[in-house]
Amino acid sequence: MRTLLAVLVALLTAMPALATAPAAPPDDARPAYRLFTAEGKPVSFGKMAKALAAAEVVLFGEQHNDPIAHWLELQLARELAERKAGQLVLGLEMFERDVQPLVEQYNVGELDAKTFEEQSRPWPNYKTDYQPLLELARQQKLRVVGTNVPRRYAQQVAKGSLTALDALPTAEKAWLAPLPIKVDYALLGYQGMAKMFGGDAAHAAGVQNIIQAQALKDATMAHFIRQSRQPGQLLLHVNGAYHSDNHDGIGWYLRLAEPQLRVLTISTVTQAQLGRLDKENLKKADFVLVVPEDMTKTY
Repeated sequence: MRTLLAVLVALLTAMPALATAPAAPPDDARPAYRLFTAEGKPVSFGKMAKALAAAEVVLFGEQHNDPIAHWLELQLARELAERKAGQLVLGLEMFERDVQPLVEQYNVGELDAKTFEEQSRPWPNYKTDYQPLLELARQQKLRVVGTNVPRRYAQQVAKGSLTALDALPTAEKAWLAPLPIKVDYALLGYQGMAKMFGGDAAHAAGVQNIIQAQALKDATMAHFIRQSRQPGQLLLHVNGAYHSDNHDGIGWYLRLAEPQLRVLTISTVTQAQLGRLDKENLKKADFVLVVPEDMTKTY
């Protein structure tokens, strides 16, 4: 009798906890995204944000036409702004260094939206994908930094190698990473470019030039990321995933200049299933945002 009474008491005590336990997701759930660690373990947005807030630089590698990545960038910027309390800086690949004065004027309200969009060469998907970030920055009084090299210089390098930059006026060199720029053709991203263009980066001059143009972008973004943050600040940088996947590209140049800098990365990938991280996406970044491969694109 005492044993039966003890069982009943235990069940009655557990009932409130059972009643409030979260229900398991239905078998037919269709999640819009999943987050994983580098090792493929599921992770919540909150735990990821807490880890990222302890970094000095976060490289958010997006697919430029993915709406989920753009939405999550906005959520992460809002969360980190709260966690860092006035110490968050927003960096964007999408604006080039020669329009930085316009970015700053718009950010503090000295330039109207129409003039800014006419003069700052925003990307075609600016309205849907990046304007929300700039509006958040204005509301939260976050500094915004355009980090990319002016496209015309990358085009010159793609045609004639990095030596094409030597003749630039000093004023224009200020929009680039300091010259000369070191290029490591063994980085996974650059090896992938070599394969994509059907050449061996160690011997094909044309492929070398294309990789050098990519390296110019990576080095320039890394340079202005470092230049734009002060001690104690966190710089959240939004860039194409190919600029930071496998911790190379921008990350490689950051480590080259400042080995002790605490850098964490996010990569955006698409998969047919979201239950686990596909093998080829393991260790691609510190955190991996997985989006269904049939997700609607912004262009």
